[in-house]
Amino acid sequence: MGEFLDAALSFPAVIFGAALVVVVGFWLLVLVGAADQNSFDSDVSTGSGAGSGADSGSVGFGGVPVTVSVSLLVLVAWFGSLSGTVLLHQVGAAGATRAVLAVAVLLGSLLLAWGAVRLLAHLFRRYFPAEPPPSRKDFVGRVCTIRTGSVTAVFGQAEVAAADGSTAVVQVRQAPQGPHLAAPHAEEILVRGSTGLLYAYDEEGEFFWVSPYDAALDPGPKEKPGGLLGLPEAGDG
Repeated sequence: MGEFLDAALSFPAVIFGAALVVVVGFWLLVLVGAADQNSFDSDVSTGSGAGSGADSGSVGFGGVPVTVSVSLLVLVAWFGSLSGTVLLHQVGAAGATRAVLAVAVLLGSLLLAWGAVRLLAHLFRRYFPAEPPPSRKDFVGRVCTIRTGSVTAVFGQAEVAAADGSTAVVQVRQAPQGPHLAAPHAEEILVRGSTGLLYAYDEEGEFFWVSPYDAALDPGPKEKPGGLLGLPEAGDG
């Protein structure tokens, strides 16, 4: 036990030991709900979006949360430096030789940790591929319900359901009729409670183009008079 404590409190293991204490403290805060395990991901993403490139993907850790990758990096580096420090004590080097070997252990521990975490991140991405984040474009092609009194080329709102069952109120617009076109039919006018189809998304205006939706024109399979999908109905006996 004495040899272990001596190595843990010696350079370079003491550096990673202090970092490991911080990591353990952070995960204890996460465990009691005082911190969020993804709290640093948004900060790193904001920095990389500004052109800094300081995200975990730039060092081969993409696809793994920053807190997890850094924690693993510190843990592996601490274990490597502790093992190297124990070997230094057994060798019995002193003076400048020991200082050079200690720096070599420090650098070797960092390289070992980087390689190990990079390999784990690669395996994680392989078996748990990341899903694309939700986008407003996911609503294109979905049926919506108009929630405003009318929909024009400059105003309108509708409620639409996402794939997971949640609903959202989105801005919608209806293409105006040309000056030489006939007046729209009653079923083509979108009012409160009407059913519409979101067929395009305008990124600049942040709204959806909507058109009247007629379930009878849906190309999906329908029940025909002869029975389900047009199959003949069975006779009575």
